Amino acid sequence: MSTAREIMNSGIQTLNEDQSLAEAAVLMRDLGVGSLPVQTADGALTGIITDRDIVVRACAEGRDLASTKAGELAQGIVSTIGPDEPAETVVDLMGTQQVKRMPVVENGTVVGIISESDLARNVAEDQVHHFVQMVYGRD
Repeated sequence: MSTAREIMNSGIQTLNEDQSLAEAAVLMRDLGVGSLPVQTADGALTGIITDRDIVVRACAEGRDLASTKAGELAQGIVSTIGPDEPAETVVDLMGTQQVKRMPVVENGTVVGIISESDLARNVAEDQVHHFVQMVYGRD
């Protein structure tokens, strides 16, 4: 059985909570990602910000992207998972929490992130089905 470490995207880039949404958008574009974990200055994980947060919650509300801080919109972390946890545990936790991204943390440091697409590529079909049912309530 595979582990979180085997299915995660490693080398994850994080964003400081004091960085602007404009900086977050540029970083997402440059990295080709749709979300970034947000941390405090001392490295504590405070949430995740997505490209959707920037567009729907900031742009649509008329916020200034240069002055609005990532920490203002970062969605709180429901939970994280350790890199050596079995993939089945990852699927169950993401499904129970109804999250599409799960940060992988080792010794207090974000070492990767697992997205729903990582699950689709790396876990058994029945586990993907289980995840989809839990998160989206459908087959």
